[in-house]
Amino acid sequence: MEIDANGLEVLGHAECLALMQTIPIGRVVFTEQALPAVQPVNFVLDGDSVVIRTAPGSKLAAATRGAVVAFETDDFDTTAGTGWSVTAVGQARAVRDPKEIARLSRLPLQPWSPGPKEHFIRISCHRLTGRRIVPVAPGSGGQAA
Repeated sequence: MEIDANGLEVLGHAECLALMQTIPIGRVVFTEQALPAVQPVNFVLDGDSVVIRTAPGSKLAAATRGAVVAFETDDFDTTAGTGWSVTAVGQARAVRDPKEIARLSRLPLQPWSPGPKEHFIRISCHRLTGRRIVPVAPGSGGQAA
C-alpha cells in the first residue's frame, strides 16, 4: 500500500474506477466565462469514460464542448472517519453519433433534475487519481492500521 505525504492511501487506476462505480453523483469542474465553475451531475462509467446526460442547450453542455475538464467523486463516513476521493482529468466531448447515443441511452443513467436530457457528454479519463483515508488503529499512536 502506497501512502502519500499526507498519510492518505494512493489508489490505483482499477480501484479508482471500481470506487467511482459505487457513487451516482459527481462534480464536473470546468471554466465558465474565464472563471472556475463546478456542477454536480449524475453520471455512469462507460469503460474508462465518464458519461453525463444533460439538456442540449445547457450551460454545462456549452461550457464543456471540447474542453479539458476535471471530474471528481467521493464518499465519506464522518462517523467512522473513513472515505475516498477520485479525480479524473480529460477532454469532454458531445456525443453526436446516433448509434452511440442509442447505446448510451440504454445505460443506467437517469437524470436527477427535471426536464428532457437527451444530450450526452463523454469525459475521457486521461489522468485518474485517487486517495483514501486510512483508518487509524486504536492504540497505534496515530499509525495507520
